[in-house]
Amino acid sequence: MMAASVVSAAAMVALGILSVAFLLTVYRVVAGPTLPDRVLALDMLVAIAIGFIAVIAIKTGFTLYIDIAISLGLVGFLATVAFARFILTQAQSDISKPRAARPETIGASESKKMRKRNKPKKGGR
Repeated sequence: MMAASVVSAAAMVALGILSVAFLLTVYRVVAGPTLPDRVLALDMLVAIAIGFIAVIAIKTGFTLYIDIAISLGLVGFLATVAFARFILTQAQSDISKPRAARPETIGASESKKMRKRNKPKKGGR
């Protein structure tokens, strides 16, 4: 009787901590300044969801939840790898573009100045 109440109390505390972590991670997904930050937060959400499933499996005693958590871990890993490849290909396509073609790197006035500076001079020199 005593062990069951300790496990139940520990499960409730774990669910509370996981809920706070879930809310903070959702904030990072929404407010993340860059795409890699958001991808990392989504991977963290998968880990938190696995934690929720594991705690519920312990609390209810159904071992089927553990299989679901393992499957979610595999799918989450594959999704993170897919996102990482997407970010990598996007970065490589940005690198292959000429610098003047990327408007986010140079302001409009700076771009005009660079075109004037790089323009070939008339005459011999």
